[in-house]
Amino acid sequence: MNQLPNTDYFSVAQDVLRTEAQALHDLADSLDKAAFERAIAAMLACKGRVVVTGMGKSGHVAKKIAATLASTGTPAFFVHPAEAAHGDLGMILPDDVVLALSHSGESDEVLAILPALKRKGTVLIAISGRKQSTLAQQADIDLHTAVTLEACPLGLAPTTSTTVVMALGDALAVALLKARDFTPDDFALSHPAGSLGKRLLVRVSDLMHAGDALPVVAPDAPLPAAIVAMSEKGMGMVLIADDNRRLRGIFTDGDLRRLFQHGQNLQHLTIQEVMSENPFAIAADRLASEALHHMQQRRINGLAVTDEQGCLQGALNMHDLLQAGIV
Repeated sequence: MNQLPNTDYFSVAQDVLRTEAQALHDLADSLDKAAFERAIAAMLACKGRVVVTGMGKSGHVAKKIAATLASTGTPAFFVHPAEAAHGDLGMILPDDVVLALSHSGESDEVLAILPALKRKGTVLIAISGRKQSTLAQQADIDLHTAVTLEACPLGLAPTTSTTVVMALGDALAVALLKARDFTPDDFALSHPAGSLGKRLLVRVSDLMHAGDALPVVAPDAPLPAAIVAMSEKGMGMVLIADDNRRLRGIFTDGDLRRLFQHGQNLQHLTIQEVMSENPFAIAADRLASEALHHMQQRRINGLAVTDEQGCLQGALNMHDLLQAGIV
């Protein structure tokens, strides 16, 4: 490894973090309450979408804000201001709200599209660092995010300024989320492929074994026959149900190992003599994540699935949850 110059890089990192943290505290204290509430009201009343735009580093932040808004219940997308001036402005409609980002408030590409936005009658919300800037003055609502010190020692690279704008974007998104009563289920619908979406959308009925795939025997079944059924279905357990399909018990491969350890003669036993009676069961319409919670809490690897009358509907095990990405 090459020898690093004689610089205390850890202290540099701490200084950057403290500078940006202080700027966030300052913004929380200085944020214009009336302007923020007007911005929230405008976005809530928006019949179209929130269009977020910005140039350079502000553009990168704008993309993140648009993505956060879209995933938390506020339809939004990013438009590059230079591309907007060359045709993409047609993507912006009068019913939209434009959220324009520019620390200086003088970005040529952003200013170039303002006259067209005004003609469309689109509500314009600015996030700028200078109250007297062209963008701030032409906006319907200006959210001021001036910073006293960039974390960059040269005072040139956008660092602190981009951090506070991104945080303000999060503040807007979260405030809108609360105003819309956006729920975890709503969030999951926007993230069906993610692990959170799976935990919030996948139900026991989606994963359970049923019908011929279900390892089930009668209470008077010989233990060897029950063991064969357990082995054939490959779930690590066999369920015991009466003639009316009411669940009476469960017998697992762990129970079988314990019988062997005690040296019992298995040939003459019936399954009801060794089963665990009245096992915990879950309903088919419950979330798979809830099934996982019960398994972890009880330190078991499988669950029976029953209806309100206690009749057997199916079963699932930890492998099913792992395979579905619930764990």
